[in-house]
Amino acid sequence: MTCSVRAVRDYVSQYAPRWAGPGSEGVRGLSGSCPGCSLLELRVQRTRCRCREGPQPCPVPAANPGVTMNPAVFLSLPDLRCSLLLLVTWVFTPVTTEITSLDTENIDDILNNADVALVNFYADWCRFSQMLHPIFEEASNVIKEEYPNENQVVFARVDCDQHSDIAQRYRISKYPTLKLFRNGMMMKREYRGQRSVKALADYIRQQKSDPVQELHDLAEITTLDRSKRNIIGYFEQKDSENYRVFERVANILHDDCAFLSAFGAVSKPERYSGDNIIYKPPGHSAPDMVYLGSMTNFDGTYNWIQDKCVPLVREITFENGEELTEEGLPFLILFHMKEDTESLEIFQNEVARQLISEKGTINFLHADCDKFRHPLLHIQKTPADCPVIAIDSFRHMYVFGDFRDVLIPGKLKQFVFDLHSGKLHREFHHGPDPTDIAPGQQVQDVASSPPESSFQKLAPSEYRYTLLRDRDEL
Repeated sequence: MTCSVRAVRDYVSQYAPRWAGPGSEGVRGLSGSCPGCSLLELRVQRTRCRCREGPQPCPVPAANPGVTMNPAVFLSLPDLRCSLLLLVTWVFTPVTTEITSLDTENIDDILNNADVALVNFYADWCRFSQMLHPIFEEASNVIKEEYPNENQVVFARVDCDQHSDIAQRYRISKYPTLKLFRNGMMMKREYRGQRSVKALADYIRQQKSDPVQELHDLAEITTLDRSKRNIIGYFEQKDSENYRVFERVANILHDDCAFLSAFGAVSKPERYSGDNIIYKPPGHSAPDMVYLGSMTNFDGTYNWIQDKCVPLVREITFENGEELTEEGLPFLILFHMKEDTESLEIFQNEVARQLISEKGTINFLHADCDKFRHPLLHIQKTPADCPVIAIDSFRHMYVFGDFRDVLIPGKLKQFVFDLHSGKLHREFHHGPDPTDIAPGQQVQDVASSPPESSFQKLAPSEYRYTLLRDRDEL
């Protein structure tokens, strides 16, 4: 008979409340007598428990992570109905988890020597941090069994109250923040997935998987997913410095590009001038690009591949919306139908032509009209009106004029400049600026309000994080 995790947790909460806390996901090696099947032996491994026999499901739960339960002792006492009064004593022995506490003296040494490190930036007073602690510890235990070598995977934590300098160094703006490091280098994308033992363990397993797919026949290239950005390396041998640099870059950027490689005789037709790396852009018509720099130079290889994998105009989705919003830059967004690649290409070209100098002041994005119907409604548009260009300043949304006006030299650039100068906000509240009024035309103050921001709602939730309103709070 099997029992539910919830039933086990409830049972442990009743008899040993100090070991049952929020976030309990399972136990390691829990065993004892089963209260549902009288004196039968019960064994629990992580989130499952099972009795050897018995007519009823066992109401025995998984205990808190890091706890071992010894066999229970049952005493039977007669009562008026000849029933048994069950007295249970559970003896708990905590299991020491291996979470490394980082400080200014050890952080560089530990992170630089770890293949993969997941670091929990927390504060003791933060209730979300408190809820995450037992889950983080149990995930560490699970992964430690699979990757026992000391430097394969490191689970670590930083008390941001005690080490505010470290929190400032990594720009921590909320608690708890989970950041991934590879050989000491912090990955751009932090962990934002589900906070459960399984999800954390699966995330680490994914990070430990080989980021480079090996090609065994060059004909496989014809079957590549051309909707993705593909980076292909051709090497004489796998055990080479050229490939080690390529693999290191792939470990960092595999979320942005698909990485593939070929070796030896398979790659020979593409190695007429030695080892090389090529980039295949999305679509079948765009030409390949070849890396011409030193393949043993990590910085040069990384910068070239990053430039190809992370486009100037990125797609915003519900999955990456929180991440993009947290960058803190206003959005210049093209809303277009998914199949409308022509409008996207026009927008990309004009952004590159007119706004490359504004890359650090605004995020250039495109969004699927069908998926983002709600923001369109905010600006009184529907998918039938697409393509539509708008700015979301995280306070208000402003609509660009006719999409075709984007081809007018300087028009899109002026739209962004009007945001930065405050002109868009003023005109929505008070009508056109006096300098924009024709001679003799009466100036009229038009009281109106631009639509509220829609994408601000994708920012980190106060129901998930303790948000730091001011970086100085660290």
